[in-house]
Amino acid sequence: MNAPAENPVVRLKIERRSNHPWIFQKMVEKPPTKPRPGSLVEVYDRDGAWCGRGFYNGHSRIALRLLTTDPDETIDAAWFRAKIAAAVALRREVLRLDAVSDAWRVVHSEGDGISGLVVDRYGELLVVEFFSAGAFRHRDWIFAALEAEFPGCRIWSFADEHVQKQESFDWHPREAPAPVVITEHGIRFRAAPGSAHKTGFFADQRENREWLSQRVAGKTVLDLCCNTGGFAVYAAARGAAEVVGVDIDEEVIAIARQNLRLNPQAAAAKTRFVHADIFPWLRDAAARGEAYDVVILDPAKMTRDREQVIPALKKYLDMNKLALGVCKPGALFATFSCTGLVGEEGFLDMLRRAAFYANRTVQVIKVAGAGPDHPWLAHVPESRYLKAVFCRVLD
Repeated sequence: MNAPAENPVVRLKIERRSNHPWIFQKMVEKPPTKPRPGSLVEVYDRDGAWCGRGFYNGHSRIALRLLTTDPDETIDAAWFRAKIAAAVALRREVLRLDAVSDAWRVVHSEGDGISGLVVDRYGELLVVEFFSAGAFRHRDWIFAALEAEFPGCRIWSFADEHVQKQESFDWHPREAPAPVVITEHGIRFRAAPGSAHKTGFFADQRENREWLSQRVAGKTVLDLCCNTGGFAVYAAARGAAEVVGVDIDEEVIAIARQNLRLNPQAAAAKTRFVHADIFPWLRDAAARGEAYDVVILDPAKMTRDREQVIPALKKYLDMNKLALGVCKPGALFATFSCTGLVGEEGFLDMLRRAAFYANRTVQVIKVAGAGPDHPWLAHVPESRYLKAVFCRVLD
């Protein structure tokens, strides 16, 4: 098969035996003329068999990101429009998210077939985050496809500095848009793109917040690493007697207080947000004999480096052990990890060890992850990053 004239050819050092869309640099022959980062290329394996077409980046550890293995499928503006239309249809027609919230993930990278692209919706504002040079290079097609699905929308795009360095592109977006107020299960939040959470809000926890909030009426609730107060505000709005949120970031604590004020139905709960490091705070709380009916532990990502997974699990172990120490007998304990390199099995093993060291018995009642607007392909588990474990602490 001859490659289309407009796409350069990239050859592999190996016989292609995987259907994973990522092909790493060590498996790829150096092209005689190196395409620009993010270029569309035709991929052939060591034996000359055509493997697919996708993004090439000679500067990235992930050299190739295959977008199609159908020789008759052209990657062009129409392709991006069809992919994004399918992603939106999943959210609107199958998941029916518009009935629940005006804040949801529109495109979830490999889970929706566009490697290195994340799009979040906050009302009429769409926030686009680039994780690959390929998605960035074809941004005009992406923006046009989004505007076709969300007529009249505003679009703001960005990429983290470490991504730009790894993927070898430069993007200096205009100033971040003003915060917008979104609604989720009847509860209002301030989404601030470019600040506390990169795209503006942690929509991935929507279903987890809703599930837990149905079980807090009349309870005392502790939200550790509370960020902008998602779980805490839900708890206060759903009838908790007392809510305490703790976070080390002063900026997010200020936003959490604003989010609380956005919800008059939360006023009946005795709620306070504390700016503190959870490690000494938990030790002091345990020394004072404090204990709570519901405890949530939702820390930020611990590492992006595979060499740092063991230290990350040690930190998870320490904080979970301390959090279990302030759980009342029979308490609900919700613990989370958004570190993609930490798998579910490893996270559950960490929880087992934390319970042992805390001398508590933990009964796991629900294991979950991100909401369904964060789909992942069975053969691409890297898109499945959030682990959620809901437990009862029996003694």
